[in-house]
Amino acid sequence: MKKIFIFLVMAFIFTACGDDCYNAPQPIAFKFVDSNDQNLITNGTLTAYSVKEENQTGIQLTKTNDDMVILENVGAYNGTKNYTFNSNIKNFNFSIQSSEFKGGCDGYQINKLTFTGINIDVTDEKGYYKIVLE
Repeated sequence: MKKIFIFLVMAFIFTACGDDCYNAPQPIAFKFVDSNDQNLITNGTLTAYSVKEENQTGIQLTKTNDDMVILENVGAYNGTKNYTFNSNIKNFNFSIQSSEFKGGCDGYQINKLTFTGINIDVTDEKGYYKIVLE
């Protein structure tokens, strides 16, 4: 039984990154805070928000249990795309630069995020971007 299990595990490992393998870009998460580092979604200040791509297509957003926002399905392209964040507090623009990579699996990787806007303070934390909105 142990040999069968090991065989199945090895077979899965070697076939997992075959011709039909695809790796999506890592997700992007935003945490919105005020100047006192209070989460603006948690305290009820940030109540309405959306993100649109440069062609005005809306981007799906998911709010996490710890009141961060994940941008869904962004970065799966070669080049740079511009986005607009709109909210009841402040609007700002950002761009995502992505590229294709080939390895064991094909896919895309996000190379750079650039934020633009007046008085936007962004910190690249471990696994998310902390954005101070005032």
